[in-house]
Amino acid sequence: MSKKYVLVVDDDPDLVETVGIMLESHGYEVGKAYDGVEAEGVIKNRRPDLMILDVMMPRKDGYQLCKELKQDAATKGIPIIMLTAVGDAVPTTTYTHREGMSMEAEDYIEKPVDTKKLLESVNGFFA
Repeated sequence: MSKKYVLVVDDDPDLVETVGIMLESHGYEVGKAYDGVEAEGVIKNRRPDLMILDVMMPRKDGYQLCKELKQDAATKGIPIIMLTAVGDAVPTTTYTHREGMSMEAEDYIEKPVDTKKLLESVNGFFA
């Protein structure tokens, strides 16, 4: 069986690296992108089996990318785990809980990320 390919998208390079190392140590192949626009390019080259997608990013945020992916027949089947610190940031940003609840992401993980919880969520998609 081939390794499952997980695309990690976050504008925090340390988080991308930490999550990537954790996933690779558990047998996953990892792709990396640092905003929604870069993620689109990565997806065009290779469709991930699962995405871990941050909400607040420059150029194209996670809500917008998730919405576009779920509306596209070629990508709507990709499971998406959203990473969000929006709960703490709502008073100072344009992001809202309503936006988050309207997205078709399969799971939400709060930041700071509990890597054990994230790994359990990822593993659950491939059980």
